[in-house]
Formats: sequence, C-alpha cells, structure tokens
Amino acid sequence: MFIPKPWAAALALSVLLLGGCKVGRFVIYNFADSDDYRKFPSRPLPASPSPWEYPAAAVEHGPRTITYDGKEMAFDAFLEAHRTVAFLVVRRDTVIYERYFKGYDPSHLHASFSMAKSVTSMLVGCAVADGYIRSVQQPVTDFIPELKGNGFDRVTVEQLLQMTGGLKFNESYSNPFGDAATYYYGRRLYRYMGRMKLAHEPGTRFAYQSGSTQLLGWVLERALRQHNDRRTITEYLNDKLWAPLGMVYPASWSIDRKKGGIEKTFCCLNAPARDFAKLGSLYLHDGNWQGRQLVPAAWVEQSTRVDTTGNSAWNYQYQWWLPSRDGDFMAHGLLGQYTYVDPARELVIVRLGTKEGGIPWGNLLHNLARDWPAE
Repeated sequence: MFIPKPWAAALALSVLLLGGCKVGRFVIYNFADSDDYRKFPSRPLPASPSPWEYPAAAVEHGPRTITYDGKEMAFDAFLEAHRTVAFLVVRRDTVIYERYFKGYDPSHLHASFSMAKSVTSMLVGCAVADGYIRSVQQPVTDFIPELKGNGFDRVTVEQLLQMTGGLKFNESYSNPFGDAATYYYGRRLYRYMGRMKLAHEPGTRFAYQSGSTQLLGWVLERALRQHNDRRTITEYLNDKLWAPLGMVYPASWSIDRKKGGIEKTFCCLNAPARDFAKLGSLYLHDGNWQGRQLVPAAWVEQSTRVDTTGNSAWNYQYQWWLPSRDGDFMAHGLLGQYTYVDPARELVIVRLGTKEGGIPWGNLLHNLARDWPAE
C-alpha cells in the first residue's frame, strides 16, 4: 500500500510516541531543559523537619558592574543577559548577594543535571563510612556480579568516581540513539547498565562519562541491599544529608520509571538555589554541619585535591570539578548549573541558568570569588 511521505512520517512518529520509547520522548522534548523535573517520574525529598535558613547580611556585598570581553555593564544586567535565573553568594554561612530572574524565587525548583554527580559521590562517601562499601578499591562486580562477563571485575569503585573506568559510552544528549540520551530519556536503566561494555583497559585514561556515575548509583543501591538496608537512594540522601542540613524546600530526584525505577544518579536532582548552596557549604566545612560530621572529612579532602594517580585528570576528582589549582572546586551541570566553593575565601556561589549563555562560568566564578567585594 502506498503511503504519502508526510503521512508516512506522521505514522512513524505516532508509532514511536505510542510505543513510549526513548526516541519518541526525545522527539517530544527535543533537548534537555532546566525544568525537566516536570517530565520524569521522581522520588520526593521532603523539606527537613528542622529547617535551617541562611541568615542575610545586614548590608549586601556584591559588584555593581562587571567588565567582560571588553564591555562594562551592570552586574545584574550581565547575569540576566546571559541566561541566569538564580545567583546566590554565601560567605561564612551568610547570604551576601542573591538575585532571581525570569520569575524565579528562593523556592523555585531547578534541575541539577550533572551537579547530581557530586551528590552521588557524597553518598558513596557516606556508604564507605557506614561500612556498606569496604573500600573504593573494591571491584564493581562485588556489588553487581552480573557485569563480570563484561569485564567489570577489572573496574573499581574509585575508577568510576574518577571517570577512568574505561567504559564504552557516548556522552551525547543531541543524538537520540547515543548513550547519554538513552540514559536520560530511557525507562530501562538496569537493562542499559547490564549491557555496558568496556572500550579500553580500566585505569589508563580519563573520559567524562555519565554512565560511570549511573553505575555508581547501582553500586550504591546494591551496597545498601547487601546490608539489608531497604532504603532507596533518595531516602538514603534524605536521611544522611537532606534532613540534617535543614533543607527548607521540598525537592525530588528523577527516576527512570514509576514502578521499580532507579534514580538517575548522573543527573536529575531537583532543588532550589539555597539548598544547592548548603551542599557546597557542607563541603566548605569539610563535611561537618553545625557540629555533626555528615560526610567523612577525609572523603571531602580526597574529593577536592589535585591528584593524578591512576591516570586521573588533575581537574576532576571524585565527581567534582577543580577549576584551578588554588583549592577551589565545583559541581557543574548541563546548561550552566554551578555550585562553586572557595574555601580560602569562605565563599559558596550558586549559579543556575537556562543556558550557559556563552560564558565560561567556571573561570568566571573563580575570578569573581577572588575579587568579590569585602564586607
């Protein structure tokens, strides 16, 4: 039977959409957006039963203007012009500068994208402290034995943390058949991970791959189960960090499917700017929050120091980016999501956006922290 080309295309699209496959969802959503938490099922992170708010400085401290690329303009106008929706600066656990654009306010949820990788690392550190993971030198197959046939008995937890595991993984969101898009839009993460293979010998080179962090999520989930802990990853996050940090607003972590799903640990933690800032403040204080050690100090130190052993990259440690060799570090997500920490200046800066806006924010935040107006 002859079908005209326009109708053939429409029919093919309908099959994709009705079939609920990830290609169909890619066609619907087209590209990742900062409000993608509305599109996917998720597990709730409730506001803390003991909420804690950053106090605000009596007098705001921030630049009036910025000169960038040879042009001077008002700092607020610069932020808005370059697709920023939230910009928050905390010094010594006090908000000294805070701006919102495009209808945002302090309670507005925003997708973390790969900032969630840094949170996944926090939870792995907690699991080590809890004895659920004996050592980061354990092979992945201690937790996921079904991957042994794929060579993952040669991959350690630390290599996943350092992105040196040698995974065969295409880090592309623009290709609907690529691995990153499959993991982001797909509904079968266990199946995808179970089919994962190696591209080269583990521990020989750095390659940034979201698949490594998703495997860490599976390791974490299995580590909990091996110790008869039935909590989901989201519940573990809530108990270990979210509630103790006094998170003020309800948040969520997106999962791949409603029934029996797993958290997208490589992305998709959804929270407002102030609560992202608290995660940065926690690491500013070496994992200690108001006298309670939530993440081991040694884990924080390992995660934020320059270390190239095992062929790791000097600027990427345990799922955190190091924008310089000056001791600062940051969580970074697609479309310009940043939680930046400068311990020397006791600063935490959160920038959330709908796009990067043509700005290399990592370098800019490093320079802004260095020159931020004193009290």
